Amino acid sequence: MVRGRPRGFDRATALRQATMLFWQYGYEGVSVAELTRLMGISTPSLYAAFGDKRTLFNEVVENYGRTFGGFVATALEQEPTARDAFARVLHEAAVIYTDHEHPAGCLVITATTNVTPKDVDVADMLRDLRRSNLALFRARIETDVAAGLLPAGTDAHALAVFYAAVIQGMSQQARDGASTSDLESTAELALAAWP
Repeated sequence: MVRGRPRGFDRATALRQATMLFWQYGYEGVSVAELTRLMGISTPSLYAAFGDKRTLFNEVVENYGRTFGGFVATALEQEPTARDAFARVLHEAAVIYTDHEHPAGCLVITATTNVTPKDVDVADMLRDLRRSNLALFRARIETDVAAGLLPAGTDAHALAVFYAAVIQGMSQQARDGASTSDLESTAELALAAWP
């Protein structure tokens, strides 16, 4: 049996480094040269381990969703009411988005602020992820409406859009230097709008 040369780097560490780079500078702002330099690997090693830049970015986004960004789905699944879930999401976002251990904000919200026409599919992918979260928000609210925990006339779509907008705004505020305390105040004001 012919064996390939063993990898000279830790794949999980390299993926984390790529995540930090894309999170900080966005998809367009990161070159293959910057990725290989930060990850400490050669271009052939990058392609062998992760494929091209787009394939690596897809893996980064999937990994981000399981790690840093996973708090949203967890709260929606674990909390007994939609209000409790949104309170948890907002307060955890305030902490996570301002954590100095990684770039500020949310990678899924900010990584494709500007893309070239050739990379519009990257922006589409992240927009689809944000729309999926919006659908989860709406479904969680509709569950509480059906259970009588929210007034029967509650507009689940409008409420979901409102909280998605607040979360997206919190991400940008964090990138602009807002503190955890600033975003905690935003979370409390947003929760005051709960029906």
